[in-house]
Amino acid sequence: MEGQRWLPLEANPEVMNQFLRQLGLVPTWQFGDVYGLEAEVLSLVPRPVCAVLLLFPITEKYETFRREEEAKMKAQGQELSSDVYFMKQTIGNACGTIGLIHAVANNQRYLEFEPNSPLKAFLLQSAKMSPEEKAAFLEKDESIRVTHESSAQEGQTEAPSLDEKVDLHFIAFVNVEGHLYELDGRKPFPIVHGKTTEDTFLEDSAEVCKKFMARDPQELRFTVVALSKA
Repeated sequence: MEGQRWLPLEANPEVMNQFLRQLGLVPTWQFGDVYGLEAEVLSLVPRPVCAVLLLFPITEKYETFRREEEAKMKAQGQELSSDVYFMKQTIGNACGTIGLIHAVANNQRYLEFEPNSPLKAFLLQSAKMSPEEKAAFLEKDESIRVTHESSAQEGQTEAPSLDEKVDLHFIAFVNVEGHLYELDGRKPFPIVHGKTTEDTFLEDSAEVCKKFMARDPQELRFTVVALSKA
C-alpha cells in the first residue's frame, strides 16, 4: 500500500460519531463501545445494532490465517450478494475510514443523511464501481480525506506520525440479506460467516470477533464498537 498514507483513526466512538456527523450523517444511529463479548455484557449494548467494527493487531499468526483463508475461499468459492458494498484499501492507515464507509454503505436503508452530505454523494457515485475503483475514488475524495485527518487528530491518544508503522487494523461486520459479512479492504473479497438476523447480529458478530482473539491469545489490543440506534 505505497502511495497515500493517512493518520490512523482512534477506535473511539466519539471520534467516529463526529467524523460521520461532519460528513453529513444524521446522528440517529451512534457508535458505542462494546466492553466484552460475553452474553451479559452484550445485553447492555443498545439495540438494534446494524454494524460492528473490530480493531485488531496484524500479527504473523493472523497473516498466516489470512493467506490460508484466501486460498480456501478461492478454491471453494462463496455466494456473495450483489448488494454488498465492498471496497479495497489502497491508502495506508485508512482502514478506520474504510470500516466506517463499509458500516454506513451497507445500512443506508436505516440511516439518514443531510441534504449536502459528502458521504452520501461518495456512496451514490461509487455504488456501481468495482472494489478497486472505489479505492481509487476515495484517494481523490478531498472532503473525506480532510475530515479523516481532522478526526485522527481528535482522539485521546496522540496521533502517531505518518511514517510510523501501525499494525492495528479495522474491519466491519454487517448484515446483508440475512448473511453476516466481514468486510476488510486488505482482503480481495468479502467473507461470509453464515446466516444472521437483526436480533442475533451482535451476538453472531461477537462469535467471529472471539475467533480473532483466540488466534492470538497473548494479544490484548482488541477493540469492538457497535453502531446502534440512538
